[in-house]
Amino acid sequence: MVIKDCIKRYLNSVKLSRSANTYRTYANAMHLFSDVLTANGLDLEVGEIDLLKEDAVIWMATALKDFSSATEQVYMTAVVGLYEYIAGENLAPINLPRVRLLIKQRTRRPGIRLPQFPKSDIETVLVYAENLNKKLTDSTEERLINLRDRAFLITLADTGLRVHEACNLRRGDIDWHESRAVIIGKGNKEAVLRFSKRSLTAMKDYLHSRAELDGVGGKALASLPVFARHDKATGKKIKPISTTTGRAIVRDRVRECLGEDAVGTITPHSFRHYFVTTILGSSGNLKLAQVLARHTNIAVTQRYSHLADDELDKKYQEIFDDSQKED
Repeated sequence: MVIKDCIKRYLNSVKLSRSANTYRTYANAMHLFSDVLTANGLDLEVGEIDLLKEDAVIWMATALKDFSSATEQVYMTAVVGLYEYIAGENLAPINLPRVRLLIKQRTRRPGIRLPQFPKSDIETVLVYAENLNKKLTDSTEERLINLRDRAFLITLADTGLRVHEACNLRRGDIDWHESRAVIIGKGNKEAVLRFSKRSLTAMKDYLHSRAELDGVGGKALASLPVFARHDKATGKKIKPISTTTGRAIVRDRVRECLGEDAVGTITPHSFRHYFVTTILGSSGNLKLAQVLARHTNIAVTQRYSHLADDELDKKYQEIFDDSQKED
């Protein structure tokens, strides 16, 4: 097998087993890796896979020095995956321990990126969203869009759902009595999701108004998406919104609420940041925040603990300055 065909088959395996976002990232990594191999004298069209040695990792690491450390880590993970695929399929003898050692020796560790987001602006947007059901509309479709967007934004803020998870949510996933849902989250892992009363109420308001459309297609209600498209192209069919639409909902409602200058400062993931910090601010329980946010590694959750510095400052002043005033 030639190198080009091997990379293509590897990406096909990624496409079948990983999320669409992961596939796109790995495809970008393989595109760069192919350019690096070509620049170092390998003809991917005719060169057989046996010619791909572990030293190619060094070439890739060198090419990634101008990229961010986070991108470097993700792309090198994709490269390791290629070598693992080659070894697993017995396409060529690969020394995987050497591959991992070379990567460890030549790549940077990503710095800890502290979450930054405008908390007060998000709260303003949420107040705006809660009142979308009262907004006057000229058509049934416009009212459905308002109710959908209201439920979508509140659900993002109160559940910590990632945008693709929210877009993939089905009516049958939700246990309305237990206020829970079992979803397939990041890394294709099954997880339990919990809903607040206001998010459930917002979803019920939307789905109740959408009931007539849900009954037209003849599909089981459980299989229908919670958040559906309401554009002319779909007609009366119920189709799930895409992640692009999910991002557009946030962008457009931020623009309406806060103005053009605020566009881009709040993304769907900003609501996830808001969710984690709300839990930490209310409970101070790092483990609780980790479990509810579905973070595999508690170190990810710890990045949010710095956002409680204002509370620490307040307590410090109470302990030292206030006690000294009494003296």
